[in-house]
Amino acid sequence: MHNLKTFLRTTLFGGFLIVLPIVILLMVLNWMLEAMTGYIRPITILLIEATRTNEFVASFFAFVLIILIFFLVGLFVKTELGKFSIELFEKKFLSKIFGYKIIKETVLQIFGEEKNLFKAVALVKLFGNETLMTAFVTDEHPDGSYTVFIPSGPAPTAGFVYHVKREQITIVDIPVDQALRTILSLGGGSKKIIEKYKLASQ
Repeated sequence: MHNLKTFLRTTLFGGFLIVLPIVILLMVLNWMLEAMTGYIRPITILLIEATRTNEFVASFFAFVLIILIFFLVGLFVKTELGKFSIELFEKKFLSKIFGYKIIKETVLQIFGEEKNLFKAVALVKLFGNETLMTAFVTDEHPDGSYTVFIPSGPAPTAGFVYHVKREQITIVDIPVDQALRTILSLGGGSKKIIEKYKLASQ
């Protein structure tokens, strides 16, 4: 009987570990698809009216068109003229739009090669008790205090900025991208963060 319970528990847990990442991936893909569908809706309507095709086919071609635009823009930016044009456009127009810089830095931090937005990973005692929150250090101040960004999973770009005292924060030796993965997976894989926290607290 004990062996049967152990078998059922381990099998169920093993299945859970397989299914959960798939479910999270499907949730993220569904969110991205809904967002993309909303943005390509005007193009879809134009294609339906121009080609008299059904909505599914029009949506598919609109999506392919957007991917093609991304590719062409990326190809253009690789040229000297493209790089100069984009930098000039950013300097003259985009940099003057409120929020553009932080959005760009966040996107590059998560998806690109630049790693300058988040300086370190930390665990923060925000409420003055033993509750720990995963945070990313964005600035350090002369008085020893820190500014941190605490994301809300599974969207690492959504969250809150806090200014905390030195005694409230413990820097942990974990790569930023590894900590970001724990946010995307709703806390999964946080074991190493806790282990590093215990080592840093000794």
